[in-house]
Amino acid sequence: MNPSPRHVLVFDSGIGGLGVVNALRQMGDSGLRIDYLADNAVFPYGEQPDEILSARIISLIRAAIDAHQPDAVIIACNTASTLALGALRNALTVPFIGCVPPVRWAARESKTGIFAILATAATARRPYLAALKADFAPKDIMIIHGGRQLADLAERAFVGEAISQDAVRAELDAVFSQPHGDQVDVIGLGCTHYTFLREALQNASPLHVTLLDPAEAVARQALKILAEQPAHGKNAASETDMAGKGRFIMTAPPFDPAGLRRAIKRFGYEDFSVRDSGETSSAG
Repeated sequence: MNPSPRHVLVFDSGIGGLGVVNALRQMGDSGLRIDYLADNAVFPYGEQPDEILSARIISLIRAAIDAHQPDAVIIACNTASTLALGALRNALTVPFIGCVPPVRWAARESKTGIFAILATAATARRPYLAALKADFAPKDIMIIHGGRQLADLAERAFVGEAISQDAVRAELDAVFSQPHGDQVDVIGLGCTHYTFLREALQNASPLHVTLLDPAEAVARQALKILAEQPAHGKNAASETDMAGKGRFIMTAPPFDPAGLRRAIKRFGYEDFSVRDSGETSSAG
């Protein structure tokens, strides 16, 4: 019996992890199956208590692994990675690839020694970000902005809605108006959703500012790990389920179903389904 195609599960609170999916599609084997799980029922994650959120993430990932038996799991969400990645690795044997704010990369790229990290409010307030700075950029100045509005703007931009450039500019002004903000020459995207605002963010930034998006680095690491794993001869998913490029699963109906369907086709998904209480039903 031939082995099944390589199979990865990508998890995020919304559409942010699709930046990683796009990179995987471009860099990976054409037979790579990518299932996507978006926990949009409690989006945005930053408004949930840490303990409840961590337990929810672990439960959802456990159930998804049991159902689909991926060769590796990408936690394509900074908040989920900082909260639950360690517990997931301790509890489960499948390899996990996390996504954390690109502090080390930003420090390496900055010529002024002053860089910024755009993150969600939840990521911005957690000690994990300060620990990254202490470990990888102790002599640099790191400006953090936890923008509540940016993730919502990214979700709307993703489905093709026009977004306010003034709203994007106001978020960046919160960076450049801080002490030393006028010397920032690198901005790291500390939320995967911001991939879909990259053009708007670049347009609202001074010409000398470089934006860093970790999506490609996460995809490269995932492909490296996948190459080292033995593929399943047959997994828990049905052969029909294994056909195609993967499934797009949500934990609640989207705010714009038609727009979402159009948008996810660019990433290889024909439609989405909604999982309710452990069951998956067609969204049609």
